[in-house]
Amino acid sequence: MGRLFLIPTPIGNPADITQRALDVLGRLPVLACEDTRTTRRLLTENGLQAPRLISYTEHNKKNRIPELLAIMASSDIGLVSEAGMPAISDPGQELVAAAIAEGHEVVALPGPSASLAALAVSGLPTRRFLFLGFLPRTSGQRRSALSRLADIDATLIIFESPRRVLATLADIERALGDRRVAAVREISKLHEQVVRGRVSEVIAKLSNPLGEFTLVVEGQTERTEPDEDEVIAVAKSLAEDGSSTRDITRRLQDSYAIPRRRAYELANRARGTGGEKR
Repeated sequence: MGRLFLIPTPIGNPADITQRALDVLGRLPVLACEDTRTTRRLLTENGLQAPRLISYTEHNKKNRIPELLAIMASSDIGLVSEAGMPAISDPGQELVAAAIAEGHEVVALPGPSASLAALAVSGLPTRRFLFLGFLPRTSGQRRSALSRLADIDATLIIFESPRRVLATLADIERALGDRRVAAVREISKLHEQVVRGRVSEVIAKLSNPLGEFTLVVEGQTERTEPDEDEVIAVAKSLAEDGSSTRDITRRLQDSYAIPRRRAYELANRARGTGGEKR
């Protein structure tokens, strides 16, 4: 019965490939690849002859899994994503689960990791962290997902594209407050850059973001809670002026850096006792 090897590949600098990864790539008869062209180039650059390469992507994985399991009945195979560790924000998790269910051994080789490299260089706490991968594409869904994490005492790690990184940072500030953050761009590549500071400061520094980003965001930390009577008084005043629950919630978050859920509760309390509900 064959084994499934998860083979990490460089996320930027080609020298990050490990000797063990090259040894395994050089002896496996079949490789399932997120991008066969990228894998073929990697093999050629390292003096390896390409074995049978099978395309395995997010779009064709359902059809490929039975085919790959059939091959594994009598042969080892490898799984390679375009860059980094297969199955981590890349295709592979379903194949791993299917292989385990069929009784195959799954072997993961250590290698390059954008998430851990960014965490290590961020300067933020590393004892506890939560990897979130890519957040939802729409702002409302991102804020909702982030708000549920407002009280978590763990550093957050997020992948983001250059097209959405500024919008995502704005949503982080809105949902979590102006926390410390490190925006790590193009890890291990020629134009690698780390931008550190409060969320608002990082947004100001990233005027024209280019390249792939890993965002490392400070988790909830112990802090002096704002005086609740003061917060409620402000909320009541806003309600009496006709502000909506949504607007009051935002103002409380911005002014007192409290989690959205708590700000929403106080806004509802204020509108129940001051101002007309709407």
